[in-house]
Amino acid sequence: MDSLINAAALALAAGDPLGALNYVALRGDAPALALRGIAMAQLGDLPRAKALMRGAARAFGAKEAMARARCIVAEAEIALAARDLAGTPKALDAAIATLESHGDKPNAAHARLVAIRRQLLIGRLDEAEQRLEGFDPKPLTPALAATHGLIVAGLAMRRLHTVKARAALTRARRAAQQSGIAPLMAEVEHAARLLDAPVALSMERGSEQRLRLAQVETLLASERLVIDACRNVVRRGGRIVTLSSRPVLFALARALAEAWPNDVTRQMLLARAFGAKHADESHRARLRVEIGRLRRLLKPLADVRASKDGFLLAPKATRAVVVLAPPLDEDHAEVLALLADGEAWSSSALGLALGLSQRSVQRSLTLLAEAGKVHSIGHGRSRRWIMPPLPGFATGLLLPFPLGGG
Repeated sequence: MDSLINAAALALAAGDPLGALNYVALRGDAPALALRGIAMAQLGDLPRAKALMRGAARAFGAKEAMARARCIVAEAEIALAARDLAGTPKALDAAIATLESHGDKPNAAHARLVAIRRQLLIGRLDEAEQRLEGFDPKPLTPALAATHGLIVAGLAMRRLHTVKARAALTRARRAAQQSGIAPLMAEVEHAARLLDAPVALSMERGSEQRLRLAQVETLLASERLVIDACRNVVRRGGRIVTLSSRPVLFALARALAEAWPNDVTRQMLLARAFGAKHADESHRARLRVEIGRLRRLLKPLADVRASKDGFLLAPKATRAVVVLAPPLDEDHAEVLALLADGEAWSSSALGLALGLSQRSVQRSLTLLAEAGKVHSIGHGRSRRWIMPPLPGFATGLLLPFPLGGG
């Protein structure tokens, strides 16, 4: 390693990207490209940083496999920060194998954590949990130990295991302080604030209340009948009726729950479920069919009874009905919940995280942009979408990932 490369590396380690660029800005060799990429990432120019790291990986080539693998890991980490999730994880897995085969255990561990964070971000909680099993954080550097703690906490928060999440954040905070890295300490504190921030609204007998994650965990473990509009399910304790693929039935269930213990008129149910302002006999016939379907599905948890003017919900084995709603309770709420983290997302990354086609996401983004709720930066493939974070809410923690995955 020549003196300029060494000086640039020391400057980056000290958090001085501009000082590092002074040493290598005019150089085009592979080590200089890699250091320039790291410097640009620290300065926040993530697209340029990613391009530089990719160029460095090409410049190192197959003969310098370990250096090339490190560049691939750095590029993957930059892509994660830029919410560019469309790339294949195969290159990252190959880089992990290369680093492990060359005995570079710290960077291999770093790469595995990057891969797990990607899975966590796109809602593949089972896969992230499997990769965490057997991952021993004890040999990790303080910085990597803090990252590991953040991942464990993030997974626990999405699983609604708040005690486990709080313990992981305590470990992460201690490790981040030992590392002395200010951005890492800030990330841990941000995660701790999310744990204590409201994540949902509960509606019961006409009143609303903001709930923190621990309160949601307590509510879902209780024997109260919960109409969960965050995941589109009806649940009581461990019994769950999934209506995520039956939007009409869930709209009827929610309307009945919001009115409980009173009934809901047929006209109001038609408006909520079908958007019918002027109902005819065909609408009323369809309502009877859908109410029958809902009655059969909810039979283990509640009855749906006819009243003089409409229908009412009669829960079994409980005297409490609660609607759990996301704070962004509107059309395209899932897209807004992800954008509310304050980061810039590509439409492909949003589609991957939500399990939607890119075309569907683009339609949502267009409508949201027309309403002034989001705006884009960049053009073409570099276009990203952002919105200000929703004050006071941890909006992404109750996104409707499949129940099997969290």
